[in-house]
Amino acid sequence: MNPKTQDNLLKAMHGEAFAFVKYTLFAQKARQNGREELAALFETTAQIERLEHFAEEAELAGLVGNDDDNLRDAIQGESYEVDTMYREFAEQASAAGDADAAARFAEVGRDEMGHRDAFKAALQKIKLAR
Repeated sequence: MNPKTQDNLLKAMHGEAFAFVKYTLFAQKARQNGREELAALFETTAQIERLEHFAEEAELAGLVGNDDDNLRDAIQGESYEVDTMYREFAEQASAAGDADAAARFAEVGRDEMGHRDAFKAALQKIKLAR
């Protein structure tokens, strides 16, 4: 696949994934406000974003591989979040005086470490089972 097309697929998938989560949160808020019809609209749209748009683009992009490859990809992503992204975000927020954001970034970074470690353990389990 052309590199630009691949890049565009990844950008589209990021947008679809963000829309799915955002619309899901919008639905929760609408439901809290007693607007069931609006909540249903957001939820239906969110599902289309995830189950149709994202899934079809992911298939074209070859996002999903075998279990070993998927675990290695997950480990790489979680490691980046732990070692770089959330650490730097927490430091920057702290330096800017945004204590709540700094604390949230640090907490999420710890959660991501647990995810990474669980993926590493799962990969090891697969390797030992061979």
